Amino acid sequence: MKNAVVGYLITLTYFLAIDFSWLSIMSKKVYSPQIGHLMAEKPQLLPAFIFYLLFVVGLLVFVILPSISQNYPIGKTLLYAALFGLVTYATYDLTNLATLKNWPIIVTIIDMIWGATLSALVTLLSILTIKKIG
Repeated sequence: MKNAVVGYLITLTYFLAIDFSWLSIMSKKVYSPQIGHLMAEKPQLLPAFIFYLLFVVGLLVFVILPSISQNYPIGKTLLYAALFGLVTYATYDLTNLATLKNWPIIVTIIDMIWGATLSALVTLLSILTIKKIG
């Protein structure tokens, strides 16, 4: 249980830091020009925080902990992580594409690629850190 908590905190830290950096840059370059009319003036932090908490639980339970306990090759682990990110981000973006008027397909594509990339990167860093400390 202690390892899971430590792994969770490590993974959450990497996820928040990397995604915050991405959003800081891409918000002005992609999101505001494409969906600025839908964006709140000030983001609601509680739903965002709940998303981060839940996403990291999923990444840890479905990818990171099984990879460590089963000693998966890193390629398999990163593939699973990317697939997890792709599917989760696709759920949001494809739903928006299907249900919202004029939802830009470019946002869907960028988000799905980002979800896969972010998940793989966070998984790699988390596993390396978890293995290093213990």
